[in-house]
Amino acid sequence: MSTTVWIILAGAVLTFLTRIGGHMVLSRFERIHPRVEAGLNAVPAAVLTTLVAPAAMNGGIPEIAALTVGVVVSLVAGGMMPMFLSSAAVLILLRHLIGQ
Repeated sequence: MSTTVWIILAGAVLTFLTRIGGHMVLSRFERIHPRVEAGLNAVPAAVLTTLVAPAAMNGGIPEIAALTVGVVVSLVAGGMMPMFLSSAAVLILLRHLIGQ
């Protein structure tokens, strides 16, 4: 097996262990403290912010247009899937047309 395959397998195993480990730790408690629960609920927004912020600050025309379309679609349609699909479509199309 190549080194790349081993890296991918190791990453998959470590990701699985991280997820199952978190579940095992939290399942030991009958009740989770409200602050811990609030922190866990904020994780998806924090991850999304770390993905979007660099594109917003350093992106070119395609990235800014895709972010703008994503904001508008999320306000109009209200769903995550339409927002992601429309933003991805705009980004792919503009990168293809502009050549960035």
